[in-house]
Amino acid sequence: MINPVLAEVVRSGTVESRHRGAIAAIAADGSVLLAAGAAAEPMFPRSSNKPFQAAAMLRCGLKLDGELLALAAASHSGEDFHVAGVRAILASAGLTEAALQCPPDYPLDEQAKRAMIAAGAEPDRVHMNCSGKHAAMLATCVAAGWPTQSYRDPGHPLQLEIKAVISRLAGEPVATIGVDGCGAPLMAISVTGLARAFRAMVLAGPGTAERAVADAMRAYPQWTSGTSRPERALMAAIPGLLLKSGAEGVEGFALADGRAGAFKTEDGAARGRVPVTVRLLRELGAQTEPGADVDTLAALATSPVYGGGQVVGEIRATWAARIGVTPRSQD
Repeated sequence: MINPVLAEVVRSGTVESRHRGAIAAIAADGSVLLAAGAAAEPMFPRSSNKPFQAAAMLRCGLKLDGELLALAAASHSGEDFHVAGVRAILASAGLTEAALQCPPDYPLDEQAKRAMIAAGAEPDRVHMNCSGKHAAMLATCVAAGWPTQSYRDPGHPLQLEIKAVISRLAGEPVATIGVDGCGAPLMAISVTGLARAFRAMVLAGPGTAERAVADAMRAYPQWTSGTSRPERALMAAIPGLLLKSGAEGVEGFALADGRAGAFKTEDGAARGRVPVTVRLLRELGAQTEPGADVDTLAALATSPVYGGGQVVGEIRATWAARIGVTPRSQD
């Protein structure tokens, strides 16, 4: 299966690099509008799985809502409020940072990272971008009466429930289980399955675990990523958008009515992810949603390429499929 070129890097008027990938889009009624490249083959969604993991945790007895529930599904930037939130989740379960089994790391946020280094602080687990998920997994185990020391084991009751929830939301069985960068089990599904899972999250009924996670993430996007991240900007720009990026060039999202999309770059490059996301959102008609910030979408449609400290090109989406969505009319 040959993946289409999703993005290209243009420097001084010349295409310097190209990024191929698999891509899928789903209509509000659940029909597949687009499935290009290896969209049906298993891949690791990485952190794009976090909303589904959080939903499974709620189903197992986790008692979180609002900002802290958004943090449970986060790849956070390690800003002060993120770190305080992780500690609050742990404290609610009678635990400390010592229980975390994610690897030590510096914050993703450059300012927070520089501040830690300037203070002479070493990388630690609570600043690692997946610490919200790990803290919530631990709190779930305490709530359910399950062992905490083995919470990362694929055979642990929590991980078995996560596997079942991901399979149900994706509409396909989990193909294989790997180890994520944070050490937690990583469930493989297809790009199309990832889009279906995001669609299922936003269409879940009020009072369900899936809807609770989707609502928390949409209400507090800075807790799911960070104050200066493009993920936050996109979710703020399009009312009702649920979006979660993953490592190795993965993106998954859904609009409030169930239109959804997902893709993964073949080489794992992340630099084309935002332009491709904006292109796919536009193809699905997101720019016509009431209250959509079209200026933000335009600003994120390309990323600058620098040479000698000056902008000399751009990273832009290149796939040209027209997926036939009728834009929503403005009232």
